[in-house]
Amino acid sequence: MTSHDQAVGGEVTTHRTRRLTRALVGALLLLPLLTVFMQPAQAQDTEPAAGVAVVLQVSGLLDPLLADFVADAVHDADAEGAKVVVLQLNSTGSVISRDELNELADVISNADVPIAMWVGPSGARATGPWVELAGLVDRIGVAPGSRIGDSGNERLLDERFGDLLGSAGSLLQNDTIGSDQVIELGIAPNEAPTVGDFVVSLSDLGVATSVSGEGEDARTVSDTVVRFERLSLLAGQLHTVASPPVAYLLFTIGLALLVFEFYTAGVGVAGVVGAGMFLLGSFGLWVLPVATVAVVLLVVSMLAFSVDVQTGVPRFWTIAGALALLAGTVTLYTDGISMSWIPMIVGVVGITMMMVTGMPTMVRTRFSTPTIGREWMIGEVGSAVEEVAPDGVVKINDALWKARTNRATPVAAGGHVRVVAVEGLVLEVEPQEGAARDYRERRSDG
Repeated sequence: MTSHDQAVGGEVTTHRTRRLTRALVGALLLLPLLTVFMQPAQAQDTEPAAGVAVVLQVSGLLDPLLADFVADAVHDADAEGAKVVVLQLNSTGSVISRDELNELADVISNADVPIAMWVGPSGARATGPWVELAGLVDRIGVAPGSRIGDSGNERLLDERFGDLLGSAGSLLQNDTIGSDQVIELGIAPNEAPTVGDFVVSLSDLGVATSVSGEGEDARTVSDTVVRFERLSLLAGQLHTVASPPVAYLLFTIGLALLVFEFYTAGVGVAGVVGAGMFLLGSFGLWVLPVATVAVVLLVVSMLAFSVDVQTGVPRFWTIAGALALLAGTVTLYTDGISMSWIPMIVGVVGITMMMVTGMPTMVRTRFSTPTIGREWMIGEVGSAVEEVAPDGVVKINDALWKARTNRATPVAAGGHVRVVAVEGLVLEVEPQEGAARDYRERRSDG
């Protein structure tokens, strides 16, 4: 089947479907390769006499990947006899269930190794359930400019963990407080500008320290080796995918690229990339709390756009698609999870412009070649979906086509037309009856 044949309405559906299937299979086959090249870095095997302090770098929403990372790291630190575990925290919420959160709280509260939490660096936030988890650790530290609070409704079970927020509960529940107020309320003993400063302050929890230098140059340093750990490369990428704006953009752009692949001929690069983005975006939306209706609206918007892509003329379905895309974007996330207006604008405006201008132009470019394999359409009879004067849309054999009349006589909506020529994806038509005669025909008759 040639690229010219693919432009014919209903004759290409099976071929397009096979190409999309191959694209999806190709993306799925690539995923195992990621696990080969994205293995987590191995931790150091150093076991000095002063022990090891493990710093877990925690950022982004608390999702299942991050919760498992923290729980596993605490278990491993217990097993190796680490001196202390420090949660270096910059997280503004959670997308795990209440049961999963309580399981993580059990791990923290039952650990033999001391656990501390440092909210930093400057500008970091610890909000949502992290405020309650902070009540379970052995020490809290804050960097200047960081904030804690906005815990929302309590999610940890009182009968197991008690009143974790104490007298500051009402203040921390609906608002955040800065580092100065954190120290004033006794939540943290003092400011710790860096995680190194915070680790050195944990000598009472088992961190070995010594004084380096003399006189004014003297400073306290940690003899305990500090080991930083973070999500493995693969888990880190998936954790990024599960952030609200990234998941939304991957999902919608992936769908748009699949529509592009469906309507154009090529080697399937757009389809493979689109399928990969769609799968990653679907994973992100699966992790995040989303409204099912909103996801359906996003899919429906692409189907609506695709109806008018074939004709290259924005009509009712383009408007319906844009409205469905807007509604699905605005209402996508629930349970307090949201994204800024920037990715919303990028998604809605960018995809709409792509469908209205970019996609039809690309389709016309791909198929704007001599009419090889479509001569059979010349002489076919159909009807005008809208007035053709001189441009419009006609229906030939139940397929919509962009059309132009090459005669002086316009064709009213609903009128019968006959195809007289084909130029790329545009049909030249004339009224089936009462068409004005071409001057060349009149001259030849004379």
